[in-house]
Amino acid sequence: MYDEFASKRQQMVDTQIIPRGIKDEKVINAMRKIPRHLFLDEALWPQAYEDYPLPIGEKQTISQPYIVALMTELLHLTGKEKVLEIGTGSGYQTAILADIVEQVYSIERIAVIAKRARKVLDDLKYTNVVITVGDGTLGWQEHAPFDGIIVTAAAPRPPEPLLEQLNIGSRLVIPIGDEQLQDLIVFIKEGDKTYKEENYGGCRFVKLVGEYGWKE
Repeated sequence: MYDEFASKRQQMVDTQIIPRGIKDEKVINAMRKIPRHLFLDEALWPQAYEDYPLPIGEKQTISQPYIVALMTELLHLTGKEKVLEIGTGSGYQTAILADIVEQVYSIERIAVIAKRARKVLDDLKYTNVVITVGDGTLGWQEHAPFDGIIVTAAAPRPPEPLLEQLNIGSRLVIPIGDEQLQDLIVFIKEGDKTYKEENYGGCRFVKLVGEYGWKE
């Protein structure tokens, strides 16, 4: 069914992803392969490969393709990792991760969104994804430590449990800022309580709601 969108995916990668400096072949191949439109309502399929975020219901969005690629690349994935995603959302970012790494654990706050994402991931045969409904700011201690954590919503500061649940040498990719504008920050865990920070510039995400994020 989605072959008609193959050329649109190719165009998305060739015009939005590669020219902006994304070099990781694993990320590029996943973006070329995964049918982004299937993670959206059918009415939005014509816009699925355009250079902007789109609504997925419940006041949530699917991120702009470039941001998905950038955040994935910033994890520095080799393909062997166990990754935690905070904010399953549409499931598109989840699928990109699942295409690259060995295991993805994903936490979504809104049950109806999690259920929808699960169905699409199942249809696409991504069996290496576990989704739960809960407060993502608490992380997922049961499966920690993680080789990378990606947060697809904006927080006022990095949630402490997420930093704690990182392996030494691993990365937390998260938008940090106020409710309007944020910077995309990478926290690299250098020691038990020591982290190096890298700033990749301005971005805009929905709020990360939870105990260590924004209140409801």
